[in-house]
Amino acid sequence: MNEDQAVSALGALAHAQRLRVFRALVVAGPAGLNPSVIADQLGIARSALSFHLKELAHAHLVSVEQQGRNLIYRADFSCMNGLLGYLTEHCCEGAACDRKTAL
Repeated sequence: MNEDQAVSALGALAHAQRLRVFRALVVAGPAGLNPSVIADQLGIARSALSFHLKELAHAHLVSVEQQGRNLIYRADFSCMNGLLGYLTEHCCEGAACDRKTAL
């Protein structure tokens, strides 16, 4: 992941509702969720949810797949792990560290 990609991903997550949506998709795992389920779980209006999902997809944090008449959204775990790797790439200047003290 490069700096521009990290900024895009962090920018997409820098909104409370988008962060909640992303976390719900992470919890759902590879099965993903359709927008109706997400909206019901989080109490988000479907029109607002559509906008937030589009922003997360634009930042490559989620993928979407059409299954029949339904859309299934999934967290993109490779992008998420890439972002975490980018943020922690030089943690403790390359030395072994205790994760609790580094955070």
